[in-house]
Amino acid sequence: MRVLVAEDEPILAGAIAEWLRDEAHAVDVAHDGAAALERLSVHDYDVVVLDRDLPLVHGDEVCRELVAAGSQVRVLMLTAAAEIGDRVTGLSMGADDYLTKPFAFAELAARIQALGRRARPAVPPVLRRAGITLDPARREVLRDNRFVPLSKKEFAVLTELLRADGAAVSAEQLLEKAWDEYADPFTGAVRLAVLKLRRKLGEPPIVETVTGVGYRIP
Repeated sequence: MRVLVAEDEPILAGAIAEWLRDEAHAVDVAHDGAAALERLSVHDYDVVVLDRDLPLVHGDEVCRELVAAGSQVRVLMLTAAAEIGDRVTGLSMGADDYLTKPFAFAELAARIQALGRRARPAVPPVLRRAGITLDPARREVLRDNRFVPLSKKEFAVLTELLRADGAAVSAEQLLEKAWDEYADPFTGAVRLAVLKLRRKLGEPPIVETVTGVGYRIP
């Protein structure tokens, strides 16, 4: 998934981003509300982890603007305010979930995963196609019951291809979902990741190139 972490405490923001990247998500970070809104206007995020007490533009206002714009991104609010009234206020303005500080990173990751499933059309918890089985919870991939060790990027690319259910996925779509904002679209990162993925999945080749369109698993 593509996740935006909007948190003004650099150490906490970096820790959240590192944890989520270890979970094979593409993560961008914004340290104020204005930067968060700018990134949200450019990238197609699945989930935004939104601190309520952001500088420049308050987190509440960021949430309101997303709702007013009809954004499909799921909002997980983070705050030190733990009273029931604070939670009700956050949810009533459009947040999808609410987590108080301090929190366990494992719980945050689980909530983001759950929100991500709601951000897209429903798919089975375990993806299967053409002899491939991908279990996101275990981060495990099998081909014809053979374990296939993949890097985080290769796992993310394969996930997007399987989610497409046989349709072609463009390199731009893969770049948007599997890489962060610092990825250079002209480096050939997607092509290289697909090349490595094909090699690891083995014979016969399973990932097809659709000329002028992208890649698919038929």
